[in-house]
Amino acid sequence: MNGVLVDTTALIGRHLLHLRRTPTRILGVTLTPLTMVLVLGYMLNKAISVRGGDYLGYMMAGVGAQVALACVGSIAIGTATSLRNGLVDRFRSLPTSRGAILVAHTVSDLGLAAIGICIASIVGALLGWRPDTGVLSIAAGFGLLLLFTYVMLWFGLLLGLSVRSPEALGALSGLVLVCGSFLSNAFVPLDGLPGWLRVVAEWNPISAVSSACRQLWGGPMSASTGSVVSEHPLPAALVMLAVIAAVTVPLSCRAYHAAEPR
Repeated sequence: MNGVLVDTTALIGRHLLHLRRTPTRILGVTLTPLTMVLVLGYMLNKAISVRGGDYLGYMMAGVGAQVALACVGSIAIGTATSLRNGLVDRFRSLPTSRGAILVAHTVSDLGLAAIGICIASIVGALLGWRPDTGVLSIAAGFGLLLLFTYVMLWFGLLLGLSVRSPEALGALSGLVLVCGSFLSNAFVPLDGLPGWLRVVAEWNPISAVSSACRQLWGGPMSASTGSVVSEHPLPAALVMLAVIAAVTVPLSCRAYHAAEPR
């Protein structure tokens, strides 16, 4: 266990050093959510009405979830590139724990996502967004976003290890970002959707996470449909994230071992 912790810490430091040398990666994660805050939160705040508050307070939870979705493409493309340029082979030649390599990759990208969430939140606060609950509840909302981001990073890692083509992953990550954001209640209430599509969007984990954050921050909520997700968004979000993690983490470890030359 001591060796694994030392390996993980060293590899996290390597990833952070690489991030410092390639600051454009920060733009890749923060640019889209930052644009959504400025466009929707500033330009359309008065044009879109939601129950129980203003649209800016509604959409900020969705912006945080979108940062997590943006990280999916970032880590997937980075993983596929590492496989292509032989970095995985060099790691394999070192006396390094295989699990430490994957954990370090996801933890360092979680730090990148935290920067993105922080920047988007600061811009939202400058536009007038104010959570209407206590400090612990606000911190719990941000903690849930980071947990969601970490689970999505493992999903992105699995995509990168499975697809292995940076070009294909670029198109796939854009699809994940757009469909994940708008086939949910991240930015638009689900009231006007057709019945079958509303059910799909309501059971989207992004909808559960966004609703849970709004509840923790005292923001406006979508109309309840009586389902488990709409009535109890926080427990539903935690259960969904646990299920996704239970699937993606073992599959990512298995795919990483399969990617190593024998």
